[in-house]
Amino acid sequence: MPWKNTRATRLFNVDLPIVLGPFGGLSSIELTATVSNAGGLGSYGLYGYEPARISETARELREATGKPFGLNIWLPIEGEVPPAVDAAAFAAYVDVLRPYFELVGVEPPTQPATYLPDPAEQIQAAIDAEPAVLSFVFGVPTSSVIEEARRNGIVVVGTATTVEEAVALDAGGVDAIVATGLEAGGHRVSFLRAPEDSLVGTMALVPQVVDAVSVPVIAAGGISDGRGVAAALTLGADAIQIGSAFLATRQSAASPVHREALRGPDAGHTVLTRAFSGRLARGVPNRVTSELTDPRAHAPFPVQNWLTGKFRAAATAAGVPELMSLWAGQSSPLIREDDARGLMDTLVTSVDEVFARLGS
Repeated sequence: MPWKNTRATRLFNVDLPIVLGPFGGLSSIELTATVSNAGGLGSYGLYGYEPARISETARELREATGKPFGLNIWLPIEGEVPPAVDAAAFAAYVDVLRPYFELVGVEPPTQPATYLPDPAEQIQAAIDAEPAVLSFVFGVPTSSVIEEARRNGIVVVGTATTVEEAVALDAGGVDAIVATGLEAGGHRVSFLRAPEDSLVGTMALVPQVVDAVSVPVIAAGGISDGRGVAAALTLGADAIQIGSAFLATRQSAASPVHREALRGPDAGHTVLTRAFSGRLARGVPNRVTSELTDPRAHAPFPVQNWLTGKFRAAATAAGVPELMSLWAGQSSPLIREDDARGLMDTLVTSVDEVFARLGS
């Protein structure tokens, strides 16, 4: 069908204009490979990965699929001052979170020397791994990064939450842009203005970005079924990135509790919160999101993310959803499939039906 042949499918060398959302911390080899093997672009989020782990992940992906796949990197936000958290401030942030550590029986952690791997080393490892696609969030990759990626045959993708950001990415030389609306689950990846001031809906954002840039546009946010795919394509998108619907499949690295929450009654009432990471993100509400509402009590990113990660891991292992970051988009109530290959097949069939119905 014509909808499958777009600038994005030709750019990525894939059969379908469907991209798996790269889940930082929740990606899996199996899910990424399943989407790629089904004709889409499987993506894998590398948040927090050391270079050696990035190399190993790419090797495992190549063993699981011979099709193109993408890797995703978080950039440091330009102009964002690294947090200067001394021992006293760190202890104060720990005290705020102490009830959650106690609830899951975890000893509050001591202050580490670093909270994240060096981003330059991550980027170099990702380029050396030579994925088909290297995507970035929270900024514009440097011209030297883009040039080196291209020398290695890698397509570079940026991510925008506003038209202004999309224009900056286009001017910066990326090959494609993900236009992600406020409906999307997980972190709001704004980088030019505060995310609270960058909340544009997908169906409003996509056609504006399409009109403003020269490169293919990938629509993301609030799309979980064929109707959403068809709508985004009609608005000019060259591909669609889907997150929550794939996160809910058994191939994802999301815990059973998280996958259940994506189908639960609260999935229709997602909230934007900084409680878990210090950066704004969308997820299913729970005890942490309802109690940690005062931003003055949050450590800055990445300190807050590192701290809460200690009790979140224990809560996930123990099946305690009230202390987990249950990232979810606003279209989660539309989730039906629990198998990623089945979801791909259903999406294709549904999009075909939508366009056939409109054509008739």
